[in-house]
Amino acid sequence: LAHEELVDVGPAEGDDDGTVLSDDDLDILSGQTTGEALAAERLADLQRVTAEYANYRKRTEANREIERERAVGDAVKGLIPVLDDLERAEKHGDLGEGSAFTTIAAKLRAAVERLGLIPYGEKGEPFDPQIHEAIFQQPTPGVTADTVAEVVETGYRLGSTTVRVAKVVVAVPA
Repeated sequence: LAHEELVDVGPAEGDDDGTVLSDDDLDILSGQTTGEALAAERLADLQRVTAEYANYRKRTEANREIERERAVGDAVKGLIPVLDDLERAEKHGDLGEGSAFTTIAAKLRAAVERLGLIPYGEKGEPFDPQIHEAIFQQPTPGVTADTVAEVVETGYRLGSTTVRVAKVVVAVPA
């Protein structure tokens, strides 16, 4: 019998020392686990929906900006022939200093610049086939690199987009 007293077989079935859980205790514990899992699932859903909404807002803003640039581009493209006519009139001396048409031309140019239309193409600048269209190549002594010798038609940019390339005569090494 002394030997049997040393062997611990655990509490008897009727003893309640906290190591044996009743069915009610198991239900409570499983409810906590289920509740924690449900809370974690809801948190993950909330984070996903928040991220989707943030992406939606970014996409919408980007699309709005693209659409605005497209609309401005369409409006400005219609004014480019008018700007060309004004430039030709200036070259031929038809727009006298201080005349009403000179004032109107200045106002029109200022208005399209406020919309973001930037003219480019200057005599003497390096020729770049990405933004210039060579309509003629003129061999020129003393020229070491392809250079714009004359601007036939001014190019225009709207933001980072080229609306129309500049048509130029290119001075090439002789």
